[in-house]
Amino acid sequence: MVSTQQLTKIAIASGCAGLGVTAATEFAGVADTLQRREEAGLAGKLRFTYKDPARAADVRRSFPWAESIIVVSWPYMPAAGDPGPGTPATGRIARFAAEDQYRGLRGALSTIEEHLLTEDWRAMPIVDDDRLVDRAAAVRAGVGWWGKSSMVLDPRFGPWLLLGSVITDALLDRTEPVSRDCGTCTACIPACPTGAIVEPGVLDASLCLAHWTQSGGVIPRHLRSAMGDRIYGCDECLAACPPGQKAMPGGPVGPGRIDLLQFLALDDAGLLATYTNFYVPKNKPRFLRRNALVALGNATATARTGATEEELAETLAVLAGYLGSPDEIYRIHAAWAIGRVGGAVAARIIEHQLDVEKTDRVAVELQLSMREISSALS
Repeated sequence: MVSTQQLTKIAIASGCAGLGVTAATEFAGVADTLQRREEAGLAGKLRFTYKDPARAADVRRSFPWAESIIVVSWPYMPAAGDPGPGTPATGRIARFAAEDQYRGLRGALSTIEEHLLTEDWRAMPIVDDDRLVDRAAAVRAGVGWWGKSSMVLDPRFGPWLLLGSVITDALLDRTEPVSRDCGTCTACIPACPTGAIVEPGVLDASLCLAHWTQSGGVIPRHLRSAMGDRIYGCDECLAACPPGQKAMPGGPVGPGRIDLLQFLALDDAGLLATYTNFYVPKNKPRFLRRNALVALGNATATARTGATEEELAETLAVLAGYLGSPDEIYRIHAAWAIGRVGGAVAARIIEHQLDVEKTDRVAVELQLSMREISSALS
């Protein structure tokens, strides 16, 4: 006979932080909450569970045979380490994506699935799947509590957790929700660079940098400086969380710190082969390069006083190359980045492009960057 106790032992032996089980019944109020937030514009470009809130909040709409949802949490700190301090031409990747942390989670879910199948139960592992609001399942199963950052937290690892589930027709013993919450702590809210946590537990995805690094289109100009040297994901609210801080020491320094000039020199095949664990909108690496252009402008501007003339010249040469690209997305973000770097050479690059630019919204970016450079030089 399969049991919750057996599955918990399997999960812990596989490296999970915890396991919980909840009934495969609807999550009351969750669909309405998703609908209201989308109508209020808080979903940004996110689709995911917003595509069909009613389905995401009721797993039996996708799996009519389901009786139980097994939820596991996978900790990735301190093993994921720290990207370390930035330099003029380096960027950083959020800790969960510096390496494929999902590999371990999927392995644990597969082990649980195999155990259930061996006992003749149905089992379907799902991770980051729009058919389930996984945080609601995790909270009801007692894997953690819903933090003010909108993430699921547990006492040992804080928010440094990945969540995965196995849907099964096995009628397992349920685990209870945890009684703990964030109490009076609000450390995550002011830590957000853009104020995306608009109230405790409510995230405005249209302001979230992690969301933008994984979205298509043009990054809004008012968010670009706040992106800093990030090219994928954002860890600020996680790093500010007191329970999460306990899990940070002891890891390696350097994972997630990359050379932006080398990154921007890779072709499409090279980017997709090197960063296989990244979610790339529409599988188009142009959006990763867009992020890197913004990061390069910010990183160089921040460290400008410590950069050599050769480093500045190399950076501006790469940005100028992208400014001459036929891809409008590149030209928009390269124009902004050149303005961020600033200086007389940057002004000449912008002036030249203004003479040949034929697209209105790129011309506007060039003009704004020129204004900023001129103001700084005067």
